[in-house]
Amino acid sequence: MMQWSKDKSFEWYKNNEWIVGCNYLPSNAINQLEMFQSDTYDAEMNLRELTWAKELGFNSVRVYLHDLLWEDSINFKRNLNSFLDICDSLDIRPMLVLFDDCHRPYPKVGIQPLPVRGVHNSGWKQSPGMALVHEINENPKHHELPRIKKYVQEILTAFKDDDRILMWDLYNEPGQFGVGDKSLTLLKLVWEWALEVKPSQPLTSCLDGSVGAEIIEFNALNSDIITFHTYEGEKLQETIDKLHIYERPLICTEYMAREFGSTFEFSLPIFKDNNIGCFNWGLVAGKSQTHFGWATILDLKKKKDAGDFLSHEEEIPEPEIWFHDILRKDGTAFDEDEITFIKTITREKTLN
Repeated sequence: MMQWSKDKSFEWYKNNEWIVGCNYLPSNAINQLEMFQSDTYDAEMNLRELTWAKELGFNSVRVYLHDLLWEDSINFKRNLNSFLDICDSLDIRPMLVLFDDCHRPYPKVGIQPLPVRGVHNSGWKQSPGMALVHEINENPKHHELPRIKKYVQEILTAFKDDDRILMWDLYNEPGQFGVGDKSLTLLKLVWEWALEVKPSQPLTSCLDGSVGAEIIEFNALNSDIITFHTYEGEKLQETIDKLHIYERPLICTEYMAREFGSTFEFSLPIFKDNNIGCFNWGLVAGKSQTHFGWATILDLKKKKDAGDFLSHEEEIPEPEIWFHDILRKDGTAFDEDEITFIKTITREKTLN
């Protein structure tokens, strides 16, 4: 059996205190490429903002990588090592994500786009991108596959025994944003390549959040730890109860959308009472603009047609109710009471 035994998965989970953190992108990066490319990697910003995460009581962050970063693998590994050292200095162990089907489908290395005014995640890039995922589905001998396999296996091999890393999330939300069940071909290959390396850290890919019964079933059959996403508060306990059927530890790798009732005050007590790790989306409101809601994505074409872009210097009025994120770029809170609550509930991480 390539998947960890249930006993091994629970033993690993027991050896960690309550896993609580956020999906992290520095406020001066619009996507995962800008976060790690040599011209824009910013160790000082990461240290500053991850220190704020530590002060909230977070002990992990979920961080997206990108296959195109491996085109400059030497500098990418250097920057990733720098990032991991910063996390380690703060006793934060990241979960690293290799692929992603969400948001913009045509990634390119180099200078990244400016954010579109007030649009949620207007510059986030899929990895490896919808067109390539579909081509691989049609042609299992696609010429890009050796490059993608090299990325998976070389990065897992380089960091397979690295205690600074909590675990690997191989593929975020396969099938999302119109990619559909054609993701299954690449997803199966990614799992195959990862299991050939067999890193010491657990492997996962989410169930709730992915699209398509076959994709979800395949992730369930391979994940060492079961991960899922829930942005609607009223569905949280129901989702947890449903996922207990797998008899493995559970971690919610995405939650928290205030307008949907998935607040910290609502969700964190449920996660803690059920002994479930959790990562809210976002820390510092910045170029990704994820403090604006998903509905703003629908206005993207209209805003592009009007040329309504932001410069790096231009500020934008914040929404009355933030969708994601916790802090402003100067470290002040969107909601001081929320900060107090997070610090209080994360202060004691020992679970029964």
